[in-house]
Amino acid sequence: MSTIIAFIVIFGALVFFHELGHFIFAKRAGILCREFAIGMGPKVLSFKKGETVYTVRLLPIGGFVRMAGEDPEMIEIKPGYRVGLIFDQNENVTKIILNNKDKYPNARVIEVEKSDIEHELFIQGYVEGEDEILKTFTISRDAVLVENGVESLIAPYDRQFASKTLGQRTMAIFAGPMMNFILAIVIFILIALLQGMPSNEPMLGKLTPDGAAIDAGLKEGDIVHSINRAEISEWTDVVEMIQKNPNKELSFSIDRNGKELVIPVTPEEKLVEKEKIGVIGVYSPMEKSPLKAIAYGFSETYNWTKDIFIMLGKLVSGQFSIDALSGPVGIYVSTDTVAKSGIYYLMKWAGILSINLGIMNLLPIPALDGGRLMFFGIEALRGKPIDRQKEGMVHFIGFALLMLLMLVVTWNDIQRFFL
Repeated sequence: MSTIIAFIVIFGALVFFHELGHFIFAKRAGILCREFAIGMGPKVLSFKKGETVYTVRLLPIGGFVRMAGEDPEMIEIKPGYRVGLIFDQNENVTKIILNNKDKYPNARVIEVEKSDIEHELFIQGYVEGEDEILKTFTISRDAVLVENGVESLIAPYDRQFASKTLGQRTMAIFAGPMMNFILAIVIFILIALLQGMPSNEPMLGKLTPDGAAIDAGLKEGDIVHSINRAEISEWTDVVEMIQKNPNKELSFSIDRNGKELVIPVTPEEKLVEKEKIGVIGVYSPMEKSPLKAIAYGFSETYNWTKDIFIMLGKLVSGQFSIDALSGPVGIYVSTDTVAKSGIYYLMKWAGILSINLGIMNLLPIPALDGGRLMFFGIEALRGKPIDRQKEGMVHFIGFALLMLLMLVVTWNDIQRFFL
């Protein structure tokens, strides 16, 4: 149960902050955001606040912010339609009722002759029960369309995604991945503030209960002056001496509470990436500093970003196969393993996943944020946008291929961990 909770919290946080980036910058640009969703598929929870519906959906494979104008806007009110109109005190239309008009006895029913709910905001028609006089009514900017009892805000063109400048649209899309990197930085800063960060002082940190260090009599806090009479000035010197001498006795000269001690330690042999190194079961010392914690947050994010790009390069060059990828099942299993190691390891795992999510979304793949940014780049070079139908088709195909890849990766995960 704890793993399920950890997975839900981590997944929810990563997706929430990603979509929050899109949401904040879309709202800043004046774009109407119809829905803010965590997850995909059927709705599990839903509530409306202001002009946005907030939903939690069943499938943990992402989320979205549905901005006005990204999809075909609203139902077209064609000539001949009979609709009900409800007005405010200034005789501006506030509701356009498309069906079930009998439930709105106060509505004025008209047969539509002409309408425009995006640009000029008017509806024109013949009022039922009155003389055959064509009347024109002004539609309020925050009017709603009502169909089957469900209200949807109209979106005047200046509130649609396509109406915004290239810079505003780019920022609304880029802000999602950007927030994932910011979240990772914050997580690593919190780890450094709460647990501490690795220090380069030649001091022993925590010892593992079954390592050579604790068996030899070393203790946390021991300051290492020399190893085999070689002077030690920083923690990396300690690591280098230990790793170079598997199964060889080393003489540690240490300071323990002001007392000089010499303790022999024999590093155990361990195979790491086909190389034999020595280990004694001791962690680096930790330190706490608010200023260094901030620097640590940025440096850790940078280092993990670099490592993930290296892994992607190996995947593209064929050094790794598709079997190296993990989907939701693989992430769940890894989360279970990490959760058993403690809260700080779980926080670090969340930070790494956040960076990974940010990078994946920036790849120039159709249907992802990076694919959309690629089209914006082409628009900047051409001086005009690509046909929306053609772009939409590319994104649709890209999304279908991504779903196919997700199925393959998930099946690989199931075979690897459960079959």
